Amino acid sequence: MSVSGCAIHLRQVSVRVGGNTILHDIDLRIDHGECIGILGNNGAGKSTLLKLFTGAVMAHHGEIMVLDQNLRQPLARLERQRLHAQVGQIFQGLNLVARLTALENVLVGGLARNRSLRTWARLFPAVEIERAKKLLQDVGLAMRSHVRADRLSGGERQKVAIARMLLQCPRLILADEPTSALDPVASVAIAQMLSEVAKAKGVTMITVVHEPGLLPLLADRVIGLAAGRIAFDLPVAEITSEKLDALYGKTVQAAADIA
Repeated sequence: MSVSGCAIHLRQVSVRVGGNTILHDIDLRIDHGECIGILGNNGAGKSTLLKLFTGAVMAHHGEIMVLDQNLRQPLARLERQRLHAQVGQIFQGLNLVARLTALENVLVGGLARNRSLRTWARLFPAVEIERAKKLLQDVGLAMRSHVRADRLSGGERQKVAIARMLLQCPRLILADEPTSALDPVASVAIAQMLSEVAKAKGVTMITVVHEPGLLPLLADRVIGLAAGRIAFDLPVAEITSEKLDALYGKTVQAAADIA
């Protein structure tokens, strides 16, 4: 089911977890280079959809292609490693190693292509160290590169996670509520940074968004999920307060003037 110019293609995909159907008959095409925002209430299936794109959860029905890899069946170990090397992820918990410095955490992003006994001992190639330093400079953390992750602020840790992901050189970025733990000013800065990176590198980016007001920064196209089904799939300019009210079942104050 390879589709030219397509990063992700789902056809009639359903997912069951613990006997419950979490996603119902999802049809979705995402082209290379698109920036997609995903909205929905808790339990709508947003995080499950992201996990589907990495093979972390399996569809029980339908067809799914991600970066030309068929994910309808469990992947062999080498196929899974190849896919994960192409998919950069930013988790809500960030998954930084607290005792490692900002620089060391960024270098972890290159393990997929530098996997060896030396790198597991934190002895990285000089070229990777220089790239990691440049990325920390790009995100404004050059002076904090040797600070342990557990001594960084929330915004700084988020920037380290972004730099780590960029060192991976992904073709697809999956971000699960990347600004949920940040204050409004830091949220805007991180959203702008992610958007600029994705557009500059032509990378496909899919972001679960907890604050609809950030949509114009993060997405060109918005998918609304409700009870595991696609409620709408629209350009960001067409996402109105009425659309959001219908999706969430309540007024979303932050979405006023979203378009």
